[in-house]
Amino acid sequence: MSIRMEEDLTGKLLIAMPGMGDTRFDGSVIYLCAHSSEGAMGLIINKPTPDLKLEDLLEQLEIDAPAGSARPKSILMPVHFGGPVEHARGFVLHSADYGRSDSTLAVNDEFGMTASLDILHDIAAGDGPERAVMALGYAGWGPGQLEAEIAANGWLTCDASIDLVFAPENGGKWGAALKTLGVSALALSSTAGHA
Repeated sequence: MSIRMEEDLTGKLLIAMPGMGDTRFDGSVIYLCAHSSEGAMGLIINKPTPDLKLEDLLEQLEIDAPAGSARPKSILMPVHFGGPVEHARGFVLHSADYGRSDSTLAVNDEFGMTASLDILHDIAAGDGPERAVMALGYAGWGPGQLEAEIAANGWLTCDASIDLVFAPENGGKWGAALKTLGVSALALSSTAGHA
């Protein structure tokens, strides 16, 4: 069954519905970096990996950061589980104030995504974006796959705000995203209805 793409969801949030059937996405909020007739790509923004900070990743990659008071606070950000595809590859979703890398994808006027080491060097030096989420891996869909999952009541969509995406409290992002739609988590059902 082919689902027609009716709306470009690039720059929107996907909110996982209860009972969607894929435990990797339970309670997930995904920022969609790209969506077209060829498929979709996004990053889970609310699932930090336990005990892994950007500082640890920089050390593994042998990227030096200044010591003492010159050490940027941003290197202490958690590293997120971005999705099940290419989980060893890093992605940084960031505010649009950063665009120094040729590999930066300008998603829209507020957000960009960079998947090169340039941004990690810049963050370590204190020259990175004002706000960022570091993720390992991404969520990906083939042509029509995401549309089919939305039609099957797997996801809700909402607008993405800078404050929600980059909120330091990851545990509250799912509820906050639902709230933008005026939906209570208690009111959600895992079965689709048709009138």
